[in-house]
Amino acid sequence: MRLFLAIFLPFLVFFTIGRPIAGIICLILQITLIGWVPAAIWAVYALSQYKTDKKIERALGR
Repeated sequence: MRLFLAIFLPFLVFFTIGRPIAGIICLILQITLIGWVPAAIWAVYALSQYKTDKKIERALGR
């Protein structure tokens, strides 16, 4: 579900993973039609980093 959001509404992904300032910056970038593609790529990358961080935390038992 978050991957779907990352492609179509990139700024919402940042709010769901707890990065509201990045979400606001992404929204500003997303407002322009040309900035939509970089915003989507950034959101997908941030989502993958978030998932990796959660896996590491789970593996270390925190």
